[in-house]
Amino acid sequence: MKIPPVKGTRDFYPAEMAVRNWIIDGWKKVSVRNGFEEYDGPIFEYLKMFQIKSGDEIVEQLFSLQDRGGRDLALRPEITPTLARMVNQRINSLPKPIKWFSVPRLFRAERPQKGRLREFFQWNIDIIGVDNVLADAEVIFTTVDYLREVGLTPNDIVVKISSRKMLSTVLQEIGVPQESLDTLYAVLDKKNKLSTEAFEKMLNDQLPSSDMANKVREFMELENIQQVMNKFGHWEAFDEYFELMDYLDNMGVGPYYMFDPGVVRGLAYYTGIVFEVHAIGGELRAICGGGRYDNLLRDFGGPPISATGMGMGDRVLEILLEEKGLLGEQVPKKQLDYFVTCIGDFSKEVWQIVEKLRSMGYSTNFSYKMGGPSKQLKDASAQKAKKCIIIGDEELEQNKITVKDMASGEQELVDYDEFWSRLKA
Repeated sequence: MKIPPVKGTRDFYPAEMAVRNWIIDGWKKVSVRNGFEEYDGPIFEYLKMFQIKSGDEIVEQLFSLQDRGGRDLALRPEITPTLARMVNQRINSLPKPIKWFSVPRLFRAERPQKGRLREFFQWNIDIIGVDNVLADAEVIFTTVDYLREVGLTPNDIVVKISSRKMLSTVLQEIGVPQESLDTLYAVLDKKNKLSTEAFEKMLNDQLPSSDMANKVREFMELENIQQVMNKFGHWEAFDEYFELMDYLDNMGVGPYYMFDPGVVRGLAYYTGIVFEVHAIGGELRAICGGGRYDNLLRDFGGPPISATGMGMGDRVLEILLEEKGLLGEQVPKKQLDYFVTCIGDFSKEVWQIVEKLRSMGYSTNFSYKMGGPSKQLKDASAQKAKKCIIIGDEELEQNKITVKDMASGEQELVDYDEFWSRLKA
C-alpha cells in the first residue's frame, strides 16, 4: 500500500530543495547584512504561550498534544511567543537594541489552500528596545531589501502601511468605544478576505448603529493620508506615519509603499505601525505582514519594552516568484567542479584523485559503473560537471592526466604533479 504525504505538507525532492535553500539562504544573507543575528527555539512549546498571545481560539488553529506528564503542548504556529519568552529570560543581560532573525519551520492546523499550508517555513525579523519609528522603517526596509534582490519591482509588489494608533484615534472619533476596538480590529482585518455582503453584515453586527458602520466603511475606503486628515482632522497619531514616510524615502524604498487604512492586522497585540506586502493585481494572500507590538513582552511576564517585527512565509513568496518567472535563472543548478573518468578497469587512482579534490573543497563525482569513456563522459555531462579528468594506464605510466573542459570540449594532457600545483595556486 502506498502511503501519501499528509495533506498540507510537502516533500522536498532535490529540485524543490534547491528552491527552498535558495529562498532561505537569501533571507539569511539579507538579515545578516542588515545587522540581525539568528536565533531559534524548540519546535513545540507550552500551549498556554500561544493562548496568551492570540487568545483561546488559537487552540483550534494549531496542532496540540499532551505529553506523558499531562502537560498541554503545541507545535509552534509562529515563533514570536518563543522570542518573547527567550528575551524575557535574559532581559537584563542582552545588549539593546535586540535585532534578531529566525527561519523556523511552523505548523498550523487549518484547511490547506493556495499559499497556505499546514507546514511551512517563515522568515522573522524583530527589533526590540527601540521606541523610535526608525525601527519600524528598518524592518520594512529589510523586507523590501530582500524582495527587490530576488527581482520584484514596484510594478510587482506594494507595501501597504497603516497605524493602529491612527486607526484607534479615527474609530473613537467616529464613536466606537475603546473597549470595543480589539474585537472590531479582527472584523476589519477580514475586509479583503470576505465578500462585500459578508463583511458589511459582520460590521453591522459589531457596531451599534448603521451610521457608525457607514463611517467606518468610508474610512476603510480612503486612498491616502491626506483624505483621512481632510475627513477627520490632523491628530498627533498621524505624525508617526509621516515620520515613517521620511525614513522610507531616505532609505530609497519610496516607490514600494503606500498608505492603506484597510491594513489592520487582526491580532490585538499590535500597538503602532502595521504593514503587509501584497502582489499587485494578483489573487495571492499577503506575502508578509508585521508591525509594532510594544506590550507583548510585558504580557509574557517581562518588563514593558518596545518591539517591532515581520513574518514572511515561503509558500506565497515561491508562488509569486514562479508566476513572475524569477525562479528559473536564480535558483542554483546542480553543478560539479570535476568528474573523474577511467579508461579501463576502476583503479585506485580514481578514488585517490576524487578524495584529494573533495578534500580541497571541489565538488567531485565519478561513475560507479565505469563503462566505456563515452558513457562516463555522458554521466559527467548529465551531472553538469565543469571539467572532466580522464585517466588511463598509458597516461598514468607517464605521470599525466587528461583534463577536459566540458563547456568548450577542449582537453589538455597535463603533468599529474603540475595539475595539483595549479589547483593549490
